[in-house]
Amino acid sequence: MTTTVLLVDDEPLVRSGLRAVLASAEGIEVVGEAGDGAEVPAAVARLSPTVVLMDVRMPRIDGISATQRLMASPQPPKVLVVTTFENDEYVYAALRAGASGFVLKRAQPEQIVAAVRTVASGESLLFPTAIRSLARAYGRSSESTPAQRLSGREQDVLRLMARGLTNAEIATEMFVGIETVKTHVSAVLGKLGVRDRTQAVILAYESGFLSPRLP
Repeated sequence: MTTTVLLVDDEPLVRSGLRAVLASAEGIEVVGEAGDGAEVPAAVARLSPTVVLMDVRMPRIDGISATQRLMASPQPPKVLVVTTFENDEYVYAALRAGASGFVLKRAQPEQIVAAVRTVASGESLLFPTAIRSLARAYGRSSESTPAQRLSGREQDVLRLMARGLTNAEIATEMFVGIETVKTHVSAVLGKLGVRDRTQAVILAYESGFLSPRLP
C-alpha cells in the first residue's frame, strides 16, 4: 500500500530536496506541496495524503496552528514535523497539537524515509528519547492522572510504548500474541482519549505517570 505525502515548507529548495529523497523510496509517493500552513487544510481535503511533512516555522500560519486545524477534522492525516532544531519548544507544541513525530532537516535521506514510514504505520514511537527530553524541558504538569484508568496490563503496554517498542517487540517483552498487544494499544488510546502513541506518551509524562527525568 502506497504512503502518500504532502510536503509543507515555505522554502522551495527544502521542498525540492524532500521530494527528491522521497521519490527514490519504494512505496512512498509525494502527491503535493504547500508553501504555508494556510494552504494545508484545502490541500489535504483535495489530496487525502497519508502523511503531511510539516515545517514547524512558517511566516503566516506555522506548523503548530496548521496541525491543530488538521486534528479538528474527522479523519486527519498523520503529521510529521520537519525542523532545524531538535530541542525546540515549537516542536513540542506541534507534538502536543497532534503531530505524530518529528525529523530533522539535516537528517540522512534514509532517516527521513524511515520516519515517514514509522509515522504512517503508527506501530512505534519515533525518537522516544528525544520526546522524553522535550517533555522534560517544555512539558506542562497536569493534576489529572488519566493513566489510572488503565488496567495493569495496559499500563505496562504504555510504558513499553514510551520506550519506542513496536507491537511485535511489546508482544515479545510481555510473552503475549501480537493481536493481544494491538487490543491493549487500542484500549490505551481509547481510555486516554488520544489519537496515537505520541499523544499517549506525552500525556503519560505530563500527568506524572511516567517521569521524563529518568535516564
